[in-house]
Amino acid sequence: MATTRSRLNRRRLSLPAPRTTRVQATPSSKLLPLGAMLLAASFASTLRAQTENTLSTVTVREKAEVAEGKDSLRATETRIGKGQQKLRDIPQSITVVTERMMDDRNLDTVKDALKQTAGITFQAAEGGEEDIRLRGFALSTTGDIFVDGIRDPAFYDRDTFNLDRVELLRGSASMLFGRGSTGGAVNMVNKVPRLMDENQIDVTVGSHNHRRVVGDFNQQTGESSALRVSAMKTTADNNGAGSSIDKQGIAGSYRWGIGERDEFTASLYRLENNNGINYGMPWIKPTSTSLASATTLLPVSPTSNYGMASDYNDGTATYATLAHTHRFDGETELTTRVRRGAYTRDQRASTIRLTAGEDLSNFSSITELTRGTQNKIQNLDSVYIQSDLSAKFNALGMRHELLSGVDIAQEKKVVYGIPSYGVTGTNATLYGNTYLGSFGLLKPSTYVGTANDGASVNESIRPPFETNNYTSTAWGVYAQDLVQIANHWKLLGGLRYDSLNGSYNTNNYSYSGNATTAGNFSQTGVTNYKMNVGEWSKRVGALFQPNERESYHFSAATSFNTSGDAYSLGASNADVPPEQSINLELGAKIDSADKNFTTRYALFRSTKLHERNTDPLVDVAVLSGKRHATGLELDFTGRITPRWEAYGSFMWIPDARIDEAYKSPTGSDNERTGARPSLTPRISATLWNTYQINGQWRVGAGLNHRGAQTPNRNPGWEAPAFTTADVMAEYRVDEQLTFKGNVSNLTNKRYADQLYSGHYVPGAGRLVQVTGSYKF
Repeated sequence: MATTRSRLNRRRLSLPAPRTTRVQATPSSKLLPLGAMLLAASFASTLRAQTENTLSTVTVREKAEVAEGKDSLRATETRIGKGQQKLRDIPQSITVVTERMMDDRNLDTVKDALKQTAGITFQAAEGGEEDIRLRGFALSTTGDIFVDGIRDPAFYDRDTFNLDRVELLRGSASMLFGRGSTGGAVNMVNKVPRLMDENQIDVTVGSHNHRRVVGDFNQQTGESSALRVSAMKTTADNNGAGSSIDKQGIAGSYRWGIGERDEFTASLYRLENNNGINYGMPWIKPTSTSLASATTLLPVSPTSNYGMASDYNDGTATYATLAHTHRFDGETELTTRVRRGAYTRDQRASTIRLTAGEDLSNFSSITELTRGTQNKIQNLDSVYIQSDLSAKFNALGMRHELLSGVDIAQEKKVVYGIPSYGVTGTNATLYGNTYLGSFGLLKPSTYVGTANDGASVNESIRPPFETNNYTSTAWGVYAQDLVQIANHWKLLGGLRYDSLNGSYNTNNYSYSGNATTAGNFSQTGVTNYKMNVGEWSKRVGALFQPNERESYHFSAATSFNTSGDAYSLGASNADVPPEQSINLELGAKIDSADKNFTTRYALFRSTKLHERNTDPLVDVAVLSGKRHATGLELDFTGRITPRWEAYGSFMWIPDARIDEAYKSPTGSDNERTGARPSLTPRISATLWNTYQINGQWRVGAGLNHRGAQTPNRNPGWEAPAFTTADVMAEYRVDEQLTFKGNVSNLTNKRYADQLYSGHYVPGAGRLVQVTGSYKF
């Protein structure tokens, strides 16, 4: 038995999970750490002969479990490609934000983590969620964000409390994940139980009454099993960006059979957001006769919130996952995951606008600001089943690394409309997500000098009605092979087919009532739209790896994006075919001589055909025939010296152009042919350094830069470029207790963080935070 297991493990040495070898030891022997493992192995045969008849069998792990990225800014492996792979073996650019980076800079949300990757910009439209642009192309919130490789399509403000890392795949991702955008994909990797006892509690206090407590508890429960629980509670009055925070989360995971032929994981995740919301601030002109290109930011503090005290952005995310990995002989494993998710969202927001004729020349504390209404109530339920096979083998005289799999998905979304502010007249009509009725909820105006004035309306008297619902079923199958054709050369080829069927129902209502008497809503009919999509996605690439330090690659990949990604079909987009795109990339990944520092370079050209843009405020599909972006990326991460660790991400896009703009029925362009695409700065970069002064003190400093960029639909002006600075100092009392101080946006820079044609969301002002961490 012991000999058979030992042979099996030697054949599986390249698997990522720890393997086991059975030897004989004393009854009190425990799981040995890596350092003692070698000594135990050297005496194994002698020990077996002496004690064969008297001692029980225990397990010795051949490899200690390591959470890569927990104590380093650098990552060398990823699972964003479905199987565990080295970054150097993927002919496409990937940037990893590790747990160390998130801890160092106090990155509490996924949006904050993504800001540490160059090329990322954010559109301000729906409020709260990650409305991302990468390389100037939109990443669909409903199609390009994943958790542990499984689609995470809901709208909610994602937290980092249970994340081991955030991975950003740049370029086409449809061959691996199915429908998706041109820009890439975001994969959030949850923490998993490990074979050790390790617990940590972090308590953070800061400006704007910021309070955050995070607990991470890992307990080994058996020879090959462990339990891990993470919990979080965060509150803040304002957080420097004009909106309050009140959220809590818990995640639990139990893993058994770790490192054995059959490994299982059962996990449950729950996040509750009960936050305020700053929907944004209007742009303003210097004078009434200024050109549109001169439009700029309001000269007010980023802590100013002109919304209502009754505005809020509540939501929940709940999902349960079951996973099973079977390890075959050799280097082959099959992983199957099943996930059931349920998500809710209830947003009541105010759209702030200037009154007519206001500009900087007459702007003052008595300038009037109006408050419109942007409400969103949505529920989403999802079921995903996916199974992925990874295998390494020799065939036809060549080395193969095969990835293949199948996935099935069902998504159901229900959208509710809620009464808007009062409109006089009888038999007012309900259309889309806005009910027009006399409910006495007209929002009062406010003034620049009376931010946070406490005014509110009674949101409880807005009864929600189901306005539309969407159901889709989808399946996909893919296969990819990385073949070593010569000593230093590998070729990649992949193909995937997706089928998606969607049904969208719009419920029509009418309202009876008048200006003084509340009336009734009655449903007058249902309009149905259907979508049937079948698409192929391709991926090819070549790798040249002259040694273990260098890897050069070329890749070409396609992607497609359907109308159903936004869960909204209608007369304007029901028959619109999927967007098609192609990404070309030439790049390199090079390690330093000591392999402690890695640089990544990439030249890319991304092209989208028949681009579809949906304006969420008026729900109109807009197609621009073609656009492209060409640029250069550079990442570096790792230890420059044993004391000095650095991370940097840089992107330069000198060439970006709308090649063929969509012509509206009236003949006007939303984005004119020849213009630079919106939300596409020429230069964006981020830098973070830490230096270990001595055994107790460690300091850090970094910069975030984003160049000038236009809001969506290119309204004629640019948000100005900005650079913010962050600093950190950490003092280690002993192995258990550490204190850390952070100051973000050190100079209190005023800037537009998220952009929309009618408004922008200001970036957070200066934040000062102190964190105490206790390990036990």
